[in-house]
Amino acid sequence: MTFLVAFLIVLHVIVCLFLIGVVLIQQGKSADLAGAFGGAGSQTAFGPRGAANLLTRLTTWSAVLFMLTSISLTILMSRTNDRSVLSGIKTQQTTPKK
Repeated sequence: MTFLVAFLIVLHVIVCLFLIGVVLIQQGKSADLAGAFGGAGSQTAFGPRGAANLLTRLTTWSAVLFMLTSISLTILMSRTNDRSVLSGIKTQQTTPKK
């Protein structure tokens, strides 16, 4: 179980970084010269929206994978006995001075 959680955490971090990179690489919907002046027309053959290209598909699939790893990690961590980040740290109880 610990190996599965560690694997999912590593996969989750990789998916997060990939998702951030893919989103930052994409252009806006009206990134042409016509979009700067508020025009709906674009230089593409399919209009301003265009066909779904590789970057939008990668964004969609990485977002789905991000959500699946998030839900999986939540379910796996709820089944363990350690429910807190600080569960392994020993604390000392002191009484306040009057």
